[in-house]
Amino acid sequence: MHINEIIKILDATPVTGELCKHREEDFHYAFSSDLMSDVLRLSTDNTILITGLCNVQTIRTVEMAEIKLVILARGKKADDSMIELAKENDICILETDYSVYKVSGELYSGGVKPIY
Repeated sequence: MHINEIIKILDATPVTGELCKHREEDFHYAFSSDLMSDVLRLSTDNTILITGLCNVQTIRTVEMAEIKLVILARGKKADDSMIELAKENDICILETDYSVYKVSGELYSGGVKPIY
C-alpha cells in the first residue's frame, strides 16, 4: 500500500512533511507493538510500525530495525526531538486518532499483511 493511501484511509497527518508525501515505496507488512524489544526482532522489508508509544526511543528503535514508516495511534503526538531524529534517518511519522486495533484492521483490509 502506498503512503498516500495510508494517509487517506487512516485520516492521518504526516508530521515529517514532504518526507512522507513523496515516498515511492509500497508498504507490504505491518506490526503493532508498544514493546520496542519486539520490534527489534523484525527482519522484513517495507514494514509499518503501528504504536502508541510516543518517545524518541521509538524512533531510535525503528532506525535500528530499518523501518521507514511509523504510525502513532490513539492521538499521540510526536515531539520536536522525535521529528528531527526521524527526518535525519529518512523515517516517516504519521499521527492518527484511530486506535492501534482500528489502524491494524484498516491496513489489513487494504491488503497490508501481518508479519506474524
